[in-house]
Amino acid sequence: MSGRAEAVIVMERDGGVLPEVRALCGPLLDALVQSGMPLTITDHRRPGEPLVFANPAFERLTGHAFSGLANRPFGFLAAADADPAILAGIEEALAADRPLTADLRVMRKDGTIFWDRLRLTPVVDGQGATPYFLWTHCDQTVDLARMEVEAELAASRQALANAKERARLAQAVGGTAGAWEWDVADGRLYADARFAELYGLDPVATGNGLSTDAFFDSIHTDDRMRIRIAVAGVMHGADIFAKDYRVVGRDGTVHWVSARGGADRTADGTVRRFRGVLADITEQKRVEEQLRVAQTAGGVGTFEYISGFGTVSVSEQFCRLLGLHPTTALPVRTVNAVVLADDAPLITSLEGGETAPPYREFRIRRPDTGEIRWLAQRGEHRRDGKRDREGRQGSGSRFIGVIYDITASKDAEAKLRQFAETLEARVEERTRERDRVWNNSRDLLVIIGADGICRAVSPSWTAILGYETDEVAGRQVQDFVHADDVVATAEALMGALHDQNLTNFENRQLHKDGSLRWISWNTSKEGDLVYAYGRDITEDKQRADMLRQTEEQLRQAQKMEAVGQLTGGLAHDFNNMLMGVIGGLDIVRRRISQGRLNDLDRFMDASMASAQRAAALTHRLLAFSRRQSLDPKPIDVNGLVRSMEDLLRRTLGEQIELRITVAENLTAARSDVNQLESAILNLAINARDAMPDGGILTIETSRATLDRSYTNRHDGLSPGDYVMIRVSDTGMGMPPDVVAKAFDPFFTTKPIGQGTGLGLSMIYGFVKQTGGHVRIDSEPWRGTAIILYLPCDGGANAQDGGFAGMGETPEGAGEIVLVVEDDDSVRLLVLDVLQELGYTALHAADGRGALSVIESSSQIDLLITDVGLPGLNGRQLAEIARRRRPNLPVLFVTGYAANAAVRGDFLEPGMDMVMKPFAMDELAAKIRGILEERQVLAAAPS
Repeated sequence: MSGRAEAVIVMERDGGVLPEVRALCGPLLDALVQSGMPLTITDHRRPGEPLVFANPAFERLTGHAFSGLANRPFGFLAAADADPAILAGIEEALAADRPLTADLRVMRKDGTIFWDRLRLTPVVDGQGATPYFLWTHCDQTVDLARMEVEAELAASRQALANAKERARLAQAVGGTAGAWEWDVADGRLYADARFAELYGLDPVATGNGLSTDAFFDSIHTDDRMRIRIAVAGVMHGADIFAKDYRVVGRDGTVHWVSARGGADRTADGTVRRFRGVLADITEQKRVEEQLRVAQTAGGVGTFEYISGFGTVSVSEQFCRLLGLHPTTALPVRTVNAVVLADDAPLITSLEGGETAPPYREFRIRRPDTGEIRWLAQRGEHRRDGKRDREGRQGSGSRFIGVIYDITASKDAEAKLRQFAETLEARVEERTRERDRVWNNSRDLLVIIGADGICRAVSPSWTAILGYETDEVAGRQVQDFVHADDVVATAEALMGALHDQNLTNFENRQLHKDGSLRWISWNTSKEGDLVYAYGRDITEDKQRADMLRQTEEQLRQAQKMEAVGQLTGGLAHDFNNMLMGVIGGLDIVRRRISQGRLNDLDRFMDASMASAQRAAALTHRLLAFSRRQSLDPKPIDVNGLVRSMEDLLRRTLGEQIELRITVAENLTAARSDVNQLESAILNLAINARDAMPDGGILTIETSRATLDRSYTNRHDGLSPGDYVMIRVSDTGMGMPPDVVAKAFDPFFTTKPIGQGTGLGLSMIYGFVKQTGGHVRIDSEPWRGTAIILYLPCDGGANAQDGGFAGMGETPEGAGEIVLVVEDDDSVRLLVLDVLQELGYTALHAADGRGALSVIESSSQIDLLITDVGLPGLNGRQLAEIARRRRPNLPVLFVTGYAANAAVRGDFLEPGMDMVMKPFAMDELAAKIRGILEERQVLAAAPS
């Protein structure tokens, strides 16, 4: 097999046959595969002639599954004692690409050995090469065993003849034979010591005479009646007594004996004495039984025919093979009658020195089933006639032989012969079919070498890309690829050359007129060649682009509809809130101008409550859009839930039973504690509203693992462990159409004026923003469960949340603070608060103005800047300021910042953030905290 290029074949078991072999051989091969004949195919182009296909019949024959056989060399199943000469002969046949039949000893998976008759047939392609060899297999163990049985049978028959001759001689000399004499008139039986020994009798008593019943008492019960009848026949006129039967000795030992005798009669025919001899034939019977078992097990039938006789001696298995009733002798005409007329008779008389062939095959029609079977005959011809005076052999002869069934082998040979006869014609037809596919294909077909050069292309290149075939063949594949796709195409081709077949790989090909065509490629590899076919998907791409544009327009229309809902909802809610703020401030201003200063706190509180409601609505909008500023930290979820228990009970009222179940040793979650508290409270309120007649609200915590199959169905979700919070109620529940819209903005099932429709939207936005997930389980009248999945945090010092009271407002100590804010009202308020708290305030309206202060020699202890400044934004200003003044503390002020959604990703050490709108006490606490942190860091040893 040396010198052949190694070919890597992709094995496909679709229908059980390799596609390439099926293309060469046609449907007849499928018939062979399904016929029940063991069949294998080897790749003749690869070293070692590896196995690339085996049908189920071969798997059953060897006990090996095909998955364990693939790519193994042809001789891997050969037994350790396989004949090296046979293996060498197989190698020579493979090297010469010629057929061969050989018998090889093969080992099954269970370790048993059998004789495998191999028939090798080369599979030739249209170029005259032999890419594959087809192997058929047949278990010949029985056939070869038959040959051994024949030899054993001949030896046994010879041994039997010798035994009979020895018995005759023994009887002649009175050695091993026993004699008896039956005095009929006196009714006494006299016998010698050997007779007494075989019968288990006392030799002295036997010599003196016993009752004639003693002749029958020691005979085996199964044979006794048969012998009584035979003796009665002698007494009533039969001349010869010749029977084989069993006797039982005194120790219970059973012996086979052969008895021969006759009657001594008076002139009138009356029997006076019945005399005879018997011999022990136990060993002879044992040999005969062994032969019978061997014949039955091996499917071998034996026969013996003496020339000139009208009957033939046969075995039971001989009769079974012919479909006849088992017997020991058959008429010659009965035997020959089952042989088909077109075949020579099984039994023939040999005259004039003729000899029968040692082996021949013939067909029979079984009388019992009508089935036609193939049988084989083997045997030996013996001359038994006397010699004349010159020593020449006489004319008497006999034939000793065996028969066995070879139908399966003949069927396999016929199919293989038919396959070989039609193979060349099928190859030519398949070649013409491939040429038609190549020439008429509407896809681009190309054969590419390992060097990336096109070896051959189909005529479709002219129709699709405008190139004649000779303009493409011999050139690099990349010469016809758009420049932006050359690298990706080269990498894909390299993968295809390393057995990584391409599936729907898309690139842009250059048309001869300069335009582009989108092509989707698929490849397969054989040897050093890549076979590629590409489909023009340019129109599909154009349709997909049009569909994307249409979808984008639809999304824009939906977005505008949502904006319309948002505008209407905000207008309604903010009008109410602004009414509270403006109305309260207007009343305060009027009363101050009138000098009525009493009871002003009531109106100020009302204005502040309206403003706080507006701030809460803004936070909900930011949460829904995922643009609120979050501060994710490790949270002890169990502690947070317990800390909210009192608040929740007061909120739910007496009609709602609250149950809290927390998991032990629950790991910390990473989230924003304030937003998580708000989310749980919102869910509890929604559950309360869903149970107007009372019910049970259950809050549970546990740890959950989301696998990849689940997370793949939800964008932005990673597989792993999560902390789960489940808030469930026993309320009215929701139908599927309501569940599908529950997270939509402004969607609510509450009456007008009783809900904004932003509660679940806020929860959904905040949880997704921190890397978590939200799920709703609900059915009408079976309650609702909202499940929050929060990412686990591996750190320590988890916070338990809770609601803290307001302490004293911290004051400054003359520190210099630069305030950068583009809104005049906000800047005015912040500067006023700083001055009241004891800070020295500098200010600027934008980043450019702030830079002049930063680059000056003025002392600056803290920079407070709005994130969303016009031009140079707050984050960029902070980066420039820190380059000028390292470690300068920075406090960011934001309404929302798309780049500051998660604080940990936005803030560096020495930075913090406060969310608009904020209370002045909150601003004072943030300023004091960041300045004290700077003092601690400055005092720490370096």
